[in-house]
Amino acid sequence: MQKAGACYKTRHLLRFCFTPRFFHHSQPQVLSGVAVDSKIMAKEMTLLWGSGSPPCWRVQIALEEKNLQGYNQKLLSFEKGEHKSKEVMDMNPRGQLPAFKHKSYVLNESCAACIYLESQFKSQGNKLIPDCPAEQALMYQRIFESLTLNQKMADVIYYTWKVPEPERHDSALKRNKETLSAEIKLWEGYLQATGPFLAGKNFSLADVTVYPSIAYIFRFGLCEERYPKLAAYYNSLKSRPSIKTTWPPTWLESQGSDMLKDI
Repeated sequence: MQKAGACYKTRHLLRFCFTPRFFHHSQPQVLSGVAVDSKIMAKEMTLLWGSGSPPCWRVQIALEEKNLQGYNQKLLSFEKGEHKSKEVMDMNPRGQLPAFKHKSYVLNESCAACIYLESQFKSQGNKLIPDCPAEQALMYQRIFESLTLNQKMADVIYYTWKVPEPERHDSALKRNKETLSAEIKLWEGYLQATGPFLAGKNFSLADVTVYPSIAYIFRFGLCEERYPKLAAYYNSLKSRPSIKTTWPPTWLESQGSDMLKDI
């Protein structure tokens, strides 16, 4: 116990001694260098994205959290089919957004891109992977669970778009809605257990990847009164700089839908 206490005191003393007031004259140069380095690193990145897409949005949030503003980016229109353009296909042969590249490294899976950014720029911006093993395990679990949430969302929201009219059945849509309802109740329960964030007391990659999906279902009319924990989570993070800055521009210009009001 004495050894652990000594380590804690040493760490505390080091943090105290190395605060900016002890290095007042050198601080501007250090911060300036970091800012310059950030801009240089960001210029080696390219993001092709579409407004309102949760996968695109999560990469944008990760870039903001890591202070990598100033990257090369291009907003494309899904409605105009620009995600199938040669520019996108050269980076992502699946013709999907986002298409993300750092130097010559291409990461088109958004969760992979977010994990990569945190891994490569650990000391920059906000720390997004907790040190605590329990919180880290929960973070990874929630990241990959979000893929199930996204699929169940799509099965309802895009049903009439994805399923040809002769193959549509009210019973199938009803079943999809019931499945989505059960999924959303799981996430409501997760927040009931963990508190303000999805993997513990701090904002993490779990929130980077899942928040856009939660915002998406409220955009499509999910009832806030029916899911108070999810609603509180959704509303409390709206003003976080990385989220506010990257809020989908098309959402600012138009109203959402009430498609999920009965879920």
